[in-house]
Amino acid sequence: MTEQKATNVTWHDGEIAREDRNQLLGQQGATLWFTGLSGSGKSTVAVALEQALFQRGKLSYRLDGDNIRLGINKNLGFSADDRTENIRRIGEIAKLFVDSGVIALSSFISPYRADRDRVRDLHMESDSAFIEIFVDCSLATAEERDPKGLYKKARAGEIKNFTGIDDPYEAPTQAEIHLHTDKMTIEQEVDVIIAYLEQHGFIDSQ
Repeated sequence: MTEQKATNVTWHDGEIAREDRNQLLGQQGATLWFTGLSGSGKSTVAVALEQALFQRGKLSYRLDGDNIRLGINKNLGFSADDRTENIRRIGEIAKLFVDSGVIALSSFISPYRADRDRVRDLHMESDSAFIEIFVDCSLATAEERDPKGLYKKARAGEIKNFTGIDDPYEAPTQAEIHLHTDKMTIEQEVDVIIAYLEQHGFIDSQ
């Protein structure tokens, strides 16, 4: 658990509530947490979903693993401790998006179940919606895709602590949504997520 180092700090509530922002945007804020192996299709489905939501007039924002590591988390590597801190920071950022009424599309390998559970707990503590999406495909399929050439480098020993090769991936056991990207089209994946958001009142049905 991360220690609170700053002292004499107090949360300051404003005059506009989360419900007011949700009403303004015509949607309910939520974190959609895409987890899966590198190459499983997390970013691909998040990009397609962002487009589908935009076409419906819904506001979402993608928090992508590589993009975040080029900015706020540029000081973190890929050790177990750094991965944990990476996910903790993203969880806090995603929670802020939810409070603003935005649908946060968080695409991170996030290989450790405990780290993802902590982000879920963080959301639950503030009554913020957290939807875990397991972007599932076999390791063989992910290696065959290898869009960034990372598996090849990991197999050659050029990358250490690579998830699925010399670091573990702990698959979700109770994800709200389970996508099989080696068996589904991108359109089917987006449809499944949109249907979930509609059924649970995050966006209006069309």
